[in-house]
Amino acid sequence: MFIAKSPADLLPMSEITQLSGLEFMQGILDGKLPGPPIGAQLGYALHEVGEGRIVFRGTPEFAYTNPMGTVHGGWYGTLLDSAMACAVMTRVPKGSAYTTLEYKINILRSIPLGVTVDCIGVTDHVGRSTGVAHGEIRGVEDGKLYATGSTTCIVMKLPDPKG
Repeated sequence: MFIAKSPADLLPMSEITQLSGLEFMQGILDGKLPGPPIGAQLGYALHEVGEGRIVFRGTPEFAYTNPMGTVHGGWYGTLLDSAMACAVMTRVPKGSAYTTLEYKINILRSIPLGVTVDCIGVTDHVGRSTGVAHGEIRGVEDGKLYATGSTTCIVMKLPDPKG
């Protein structure tokens, strides 16, 4: 996967809106479009793309812990926000974009360091102006449910840059 290293590596919004959200996300998975730098920084990457469904896979390491040595809640939140919002993106039509309005997470148990997890985001609704999705973090090997979340995103029709 090609990860953006600077703002110049990112696709301009005028080009993003020429693709459906599903095409955009599939392009990232296929390595044709740059992936988000946040995933590289926090040890997770896009793993599966489908209409209304996204999977990120990651492994928390010591650098992502709080002062007590357990995985910081921000790692769970960022991973869930990525999966749930990108699931919404897969249902966004050409000419539109999205952004997260709010999200909520429930951490059910601590993920042991070095345990690989999948974070699955699934859409519940995507309309002209809003998208709603839910997500969960599960261990790849142990199948344990570590956290759940929900999000609401705004879907915005953008002006055509070609006029």
